[in-house]
Amino acid sequence: MTAQRIEDLDLFLLPIDTPEFAGDPTPWLEKARAKHPWLAMSAIGPVLTSYRAIDEIMRMDDALKMPGGEIVSIMGAEGTGWGDFAQEMMLVREGPDHQRLRGSVSGAFGPNNVKRMRPVMIETISALLDEWAPKEAFDFAEFAANFPVRVMFALIGGDVSKLPAIISSLEVQGTSFNMIVEDMPQIEEAYQVLWRFVDDLIEERGPDAGKGDLLDDLIAANTRGELSDKELRQMLVFLFGAGYDTSKNLLTLLMNTMIDHPDMWQRCAQDKDFCRQVVREQLRHTSPSNTYRFTTRDVTWEGVTIPANTMLLFPLGISGRDPTLFAEPLRFDPARPDRTAPLAFGRGMHICLGQFLAQANVEEGTHLIAQRLTNPRHTSPAQWRSFAGVWGIKSLPIAFDPAPARVPEPA
Repeated sequence: MTAQRIEDLDLFLLPIDTPEFAGDPTPWLEKARAKHPWLAMSAIGPVLTSYRAIDEIMRMDDALKMPGGEIVSIMGAEGTGWGDFAQEMMLVREGPDHQRLRGSVSGAFGPNNVKRMRPVMIETISALLDEWAPKEAFDFAEFAANFPVRVMFALIGGDVSKLPAIISSLEVQGTSFNMIVEDMPQIEEAYQVLWRFVDDLIEERGPDAGKGDLLDDLIAANTRGELSDKELRQMLVFLFGAGYDTSKNLLTLLMNTMIDHPDMWQRCAQDKDFCRQVVREQLRHTSPSNTYRFTTRDVTWEGVTIPANTMLLFPLGISGRDPTLFAEPLRFDPARPDRTAPLAFGRGMHICLGQFLAQANVEEGTHLIAQRLTNPRHTSPAQWRSFAGVWGIKSLPIAFDPAPARVPEPA
């Protein structure tokens, strides 16, 4: 059977650049799947709408590349610091170059090291709750912004007192790949703030600090010639941005879900193992990251050929809502018998480096937050980010009944 070319298909146009789509993609996805089982169109390019298509095509490392120069061109960012970063950071590297950069930090994000970081997570979120819980009401997205990045600071050995000065820049950096051209001046300004911050961090540490943390390891790799000065700084900007954005957005999405499931929220306060189930189900149901790939050759899948040089959008954040794979996909069910792995962290060689850290952060955070912020409820509607790129809730005003800290559980 001859494969159809994608340009010959009549595909539904998803309005991914609208606030309505960001707030609830489901109605449009249903219309898209009614026209084609796994493909739709958008202003950016084709969108894969089925779990299997995302899972299998995203593993084709020989046929895909992360768009760097293409995004820089769209954003008009040639010659800027952010433009260099977008074209040179680890995510867009390939082959031995990618392996070299990923290898310089991969050990710090492995399961064993993340397990050792859990006490830091507990200490960090407990201190934040002591400060924030008495307020009885706040924007949960603002609260969540202070948690995972503090754990990243601890992992790297940064001074947490300097976090407030860069947090707004981290917020802008997190949305920089949503491809909103009008935001480019703010993106470049934020990038320069972060560059100066990591440059000062490296200079303050020096080559022989001996703390034995991730920053020491990266500086040592730089000293050995395994990382250039520029790569060292770009890596730190990347790690701070990743440590800030995805986990914070996931935690905010989870709170938004739990407000509609008060019984589950109460159980999260009692049962840490149940928190793990809740986090996994949140990753299936709604998660923050959507990503792009450029095809480097023609790709044929399920009777459709996608030509080379096509920008594809992989909507990881809603990949678990595929009704052909998940029964009642919009129902939030932590006890769901189907154990199909969520696609929230991607597939292939660029699978998220910090996935174990992100999950651990949100598991520990959920358990302790549920103990201290009881009976959470909305005080005004959630405000959603643009769908393409890093999706999620940018503002989640809530009220709650504060509860005192419990006696620490045994390690």
